Amino acid sequence: MNSAQVALQQTQKMTAMREGGRRLGQVRDQLVQFTIVGMSFAEIEAEAQRLIRAADSIPNFALVPGYHWATCIMKNDEMCHGVPSLEKRVEDGDLMTIDVGLLYQGYHLDTTTSFIAGKKDTIKVEFLAVAKKALAKAISKASPGNSIFDISSAMEKMIQQHGWDMVYQLTGHSIGKELHEAPYVPCIAQRSDKRQILTAGQTLAIEIMAAVGDAELVVDKDGWTYRTKDGSLTVMEEETVLITEKGPEILTKGR
Repeated sequence: MNSAQVALQQTQKMTAMREGGRRLGQVRDQLVQFTIVGMSFAEIEAEAQRLIRAADSIPNFALVPGYHWATCIMKNDEMCHGVPSLEKRVEDGDLMTIDVGLLYQGYHLDTTTSFIAGKKDTIKVEFLAVAKKALAKAISKASPGNSIFDISSAMEKMIQQHGWDMVYQLTGHSIGKELHEAPYVPCIAQRSDKRQILTAGQTLAIEIMAAVGDAELVVDKDGWTYRTKDGSLTVMEEETVLITEKGPEILTKGR
């Protein structure tokens, strides 16, 4: 492939991912507004399927072998990969997490947000606020010349300053033609990642995965849902980010 073809392919990628990211951000925000106390996780999943199709996109999580849903939905001590079943319901005061993605014009986008359904308490409000700030700090490091280590270190430091713990068993990831691509973006800084230098045109799904207590995770009997071993509260925030010469551009910003 010559340089002109590479440039064209990169332009096509950025155009598709910008538009796909805008659409996914809107889907995520609409799902948060849609979610109310008493609702089943399956109802949220059905709405996600409808919104993604209405956005002329494909639910890309359902393309993962063995997984059949457009979303992963979790609450309280559940960290990620939660199956959106009919049996699970949103209860007053739950710390909810919705992870959703789509495939648009051949490119994958991925985003997650956590929020409180119904009654709020001080610990959950603070936990969410710090996680969002930690994600913003991590994203600010996604510039050419920096490294994956810089991103991981930024999020880890802010979370640990508050006495909370970061997940070590799962990571963020690069994203594009595939949902999960290398290099991966750990929540805990790895010295080896100092060699993973960022360049313009890269797209990363940068994720905060933190727990109020111990962030060690175990898998439920469904074979998918990860939750904290000690039952502590969790939070997950994620955006798909494009690295540009001017710095990071959040593609899944939504409205």
